[in-house]
Amino acid sequence: QVRLVESGGGSVQAGGSLRLSCAASGAIKSNLCMLWFRQNGGLEPEGVASIYTLTGGSHYADSVKDRFAISQDIPKKMLYLEMNNLKVNDTAIYYCAARPSPQWWCQTFRRRNEYDHWGQGTQVTVSS
Repeated sequence: QVRLVESGGGSVQAGGSLRLSCAASGAIKSNLCMLWFRQNGGLEPEGVASIYTLTGGSHYADSVKDRFAISQDIPKKMLYLEMNNLKVNDTAIYYCAARPSPQWWCQTFRRRNEYDHWGQGTQVTVSS
């Protein structure tokens, strides 16, 4: 069983930065698609950024390109999301998720229930 625990959320003003972390533990496979989702209220979860652990290849939502950066530290089993120039509409609960997959599968954001493992989420609030 894989366990994911997010941290690093908080409240910032628009234009500010935050760095989210996701600590993974348990039976970690090498070919994981790991990603960050976010959900604001009753809206559908939105894929933000993904990374394929074997190659480090990444994929971003258009809304966060050039502002967010996903990265990993494989020995430490950590996933990160560096968020810069935050906007009010980035406000959401951010979740870390994972699923073993081939790389091509990881290049498209899937429905939430297609990912095997989820963390509990961390709140990000951006004020104007």
